[in-house]
Amino acid sequence: MDGSASPVVPVVVRNKALAVGASGWLAGLPRLVESFAREWSLTVGAAFDDATEGLVARVALADGTPAVLKLLIPRSFDAARQEITALRLADGEGCVRLLRSDAERGAMLLERLGRSMHELGLPIRERHELLCACASKLWRHRPGSDCGLPTGADKGRWLASFITRTWDDLGRPCSPRAVSYALQCAARRVAAHDDSRAVLVHGDVHEWNALQAGDGFKLVDPDGLLAEPEYDLGVMMREDPVDLLDGDPWARARWLAARCGLDATAIWEWGVVERVSTGLLLTSIGLQPVGGQMLAAAEHVALSPWNV
Repeated sequence: MDGSASPVVPVVVRNKALAVGASGWLAGLPRLVESFAREWSLTVGAAFDDATEGLVARVALADGTPAVLKLLIPRSFDAARQEITALRLADGEGCVRLLRSDAERGAMLLERLGRSMHELGLPIRERHELLCACASKLWRHRPGSDCGLPTGADKGRWLASFITRTWDDLGRPCSPRAVSYALQCAARRVAAHDDSRAVLVHGDVHEWNALQAGDGFKLVDPDGLLAEPEYDLGVMMREDPVDLLDGDPWARARWLAARCGLDATAIWEWGVVERVSTGLLLTSIGLQPVGGQMLAAAEHVALSPWNV
């Protein structure tokens, strides 16, 4: 390892680990990094300070090739195994290429990509076009139900439970109407799940998760789902929440649906669920102002005629 110190853990990652009861993982990170540096012959450099799901550090392989070591925060669900499965299925198309992995210890060795789409400051419509192009490459894959990934119905039920629990735990930072509307939308998406339409879905498509790769972009940090492709576009509905406060927010859902040949209502409903759940999550880990902005957009949508 490069030097004796482990890479510095970003504050957001530290807060999230503490929030999910992973203080032991934090304490053991230096030993964990050292073990992978030895086992995979890595020279470890600095961590990326914009990571949110775990320690993500710059490394070099034995031959000098730049790569990335990612160590996920342990969670109650098997996030590492799902991400590894999704990356193997994608096989470098639309998503970062997986070089090595250890699901038991939540570790991945990944190809090194370039700057994030967020850093480039692209206009929202251009970003949406590029994100749709990346996500649609994953949707070409139709793995069997035995691949180990949860379904869209599973995710919808989990999000509904998370919203209900976290809203109470945080002292109800948004209105009952916003939460009720999100739970109604989640129930409709759960009921609409159809195995025959289910494809490989990234689950967290946004500009921070799209990095430069050659003359295009690749996605990183897939949640990994077997779901309707509208789920990925619902995540894009949740992003840029301030933009939704001006004008008709349904316009974005209609544009995304037309761009990808998908259903605008399904996109809209997943967006409602993702906006509330993510706003609550970001509030719980102190990632502001965006957490509050998402909840403000959720209020705007729930209290307007667009939710009928």
